[in-house]
Amino acid sequence: MGGVGVRVGWPLGVLAGAAAAVAYVGVVDPNRAGHYPTCPFLALTGYYCPGCGSLRMIHALVHGHVAEGFGKNPLAFLMIPVVGYLWVRWAVCTARGRPVTSPLFRMWVIWVFIAVMIVYWVVRNLPFGSALAP
Repeated sequence: MGGVGVRVGWPLGVLAGAAAAVAYVGVVDPNRAGHYPTCPFLALTGYYCPGCGSLRMIHALVHGHVAEGFGKNPLAFLMIPVVGYLWVRWAVCTARGRPVTSPLFRMWVIWVFIAVMIVYWVVRNLPFGSALAP
C-alpha cells in the first residue's frame, strides 16, 4: 500500500498544522479579549481546566518569554518535550513502515498521566494551588 511519501505525509501534515496553529497564536495575542473563545469549562463553572492558560503559554513561548510561559500552564509546558518525543517516534516508525511503539504507551504510564492531570486540575483551583492558575 502507499509508498514512504504517503506514510510520512500524516506526521508531516500534523507538524504543519501544529506549526500553523503556533504561528497564529504567536501573532494573535490570547491576552486580548475577543480573539479566542472562553474555555467552556471555565465559563460554566468558574474553575480552570487542565488546559486553561495553554494559548497564553504558547504565545509567551513564541515571544521568548519562557518563565512566563511556564507560569501560564506548568503541566502543558512540561508536556512539550513528551509530545515532541511522541511525534518523532510516530514519524520514524511511520517512515520505516513499522507500528508505532513507545514505553509511554504502557497502560500504567497512561493511568499515571491521567491521575497527575486530575490532581493538577483540582489543585490549581484550590487556594494553596493558586500558583498553578493561569
